[in-house]
Amino acid sequence: MTRHLEAPPDPTAPIGSTELVVALRFATCLLAGSFAGFLLGVLVLESSLRSADAVTYTEVRSVELDRLDLLASLTLIPALCLGAALAVTMYRFGRSWVPIAFAVALLAVVALISVEFNLPINAQQRDWAGHGIPADWSAVRDRWQAAHTVRTAAAVIAFGILLLPPRPHTRTH
Repeated sequence: MTRHLEAPPDPTAPIGSTELVVALRFATCLLAGSFAGFLLGVLVLESSLRSADAVTYTEVRSVELDRLDLLASLTLIPALCLGAALAVTMYRFGRSWVPIAFAVALLAVVALISVEFNLPINAQQRDWAGHGIPADWSAVRDRWQAAHTVRTAAAVIAFGILLLPPRPHTRTH
């Protein structure tokens, strides 16, 4: 059986290190890709709502807000944690870790944008159904969509970086 690795195995690396990196990489890519795809789907939906009236927009947003925050948390938080573990593991095994760390930093930016912009607006929009749609609803929508566009771009770039083939890297001591 022939094995194709990106670099010859490091004889000083712990047994199973390649398998650990492969497993972490797979899980990180799966979660980050699911998250980026989810954000892209929401971006397409939101762009199709640009011409909707206030009532239609509010009704669709109430459906979006029902479970999508949970989906975002269940994909972004583990992607961040596993991505950080992957970067640390690759560093410890003398492999190229900087692109992974950069992707994790982009995912952290996504989380920051979500917490600072999108989640507070989500909370505000949840109240629209019961308390009435405010006069400035389109300005609120525009702020949410602008922040969402930035975080979607960052998530897609992070996912793209994670998909890049790992480069062999050896540290010199």
